[in-house]
Parts: sequence; structure tokens; C-alpha cells
Amino acid sequence: MKKLLLKKEIDAFRLKAQTLEHPREMVVDLLRAIQDHYGWVPDEGVELTADILGVTPIEVEEVATFYDKIYRQPVGRYPIHICDSICCWTRGGEEIAAYLQKLLGIELGETTADGLFTLLPTCCLGGCGRAPSIMVGQRFHGNLTSEGLEQIIHELRAEAGG
Repeated sequence: MKKLLLKKEIDAFRLKAQTLEHPREMVVDLLRAIQDHYGWVPDEGVELTADILGVTPIEVEEVATFYDKIYRQPVGRYPIHICDSICCWTRGGEEIAAYLQKLLGIELGETTADGLFTLLPTCCLGGCGRAPSIMVGQRFHGNLTSEGLEQIIHELRAEAGG
């Protein structure tokens, strides 16, 4: 199994945690580092985070499962968060979600057979003025249309080499 983080990175997190009055404030940062390295946060990542920060694994798990951008199971190379807030819903978000599911041939919560895309609903992306919107990885896309979705998917497939 691939190492979760390099020793140098782990040591840096340990050192920083020792300097903080409340090392728990680093939970999300450490989980993100594990996710950036591994693609998701396996149980070993939760245990490593707890060990580094001096908290229990359940305390880390509570944070990890609260945030929908921390993945506790494998996701595709491009996780797509579909905003289902009231703003997006009133501006065609439901139709955009349905079109994206049809375009990729998967339902919400599923990953495409090629491992490229995972569709995940999210309660808000903070882009109400550009609704309907999605976030692909860390990239925000707003004012979406079916043509815009096709272009985004085309570009991501090209980026992935397929």
C-alpha cells in the first residue's frame, strides 16, 4: 500500500501541532493533505491524523464525515459536486444534475466505470450569483448550461488523456 504521507510531511505536521494551543484546528488541513496525496482518506489516514494531533480517531472521523469535500471512500479522478441549494434549484440546478447524470451514465454518489468522475450532491458552493453551479475538484463552474457541461466533461477527458 502506498504510504499516506512522506515522513518529511508528517514531521512538519507534528512540529506545527506542538506549537498550537489547540492542535485540533489542524484536522481539516491534515485530512486534506492525506486526501491530496492518496485521493481520499482511508481509515489509516484518520488514525494518522489522530496520532499526530493527539486526539481520538472518533474526533477526527466526526470532522471528516461532516465536510462533504473530505472523501472517506475512493472517488473518481474528478469528483463533481453538484450544488443543490435553493438558488441553484430555482435556476435549473435539478435539470443540470439530471443532464450530467445522463451524460456520464451514473447516478449521484456513483463513479464512472473508467474511474474519472464521481457525482456528489452538495448543499452549497457559495456561488449563488452564478447558479446553477458545480465544483470539479477545486474548480468552480457557474451559470451552467447543458452545452457548458458537455464542454467541461470534454476538457476533463482530454486532460485525462482519453
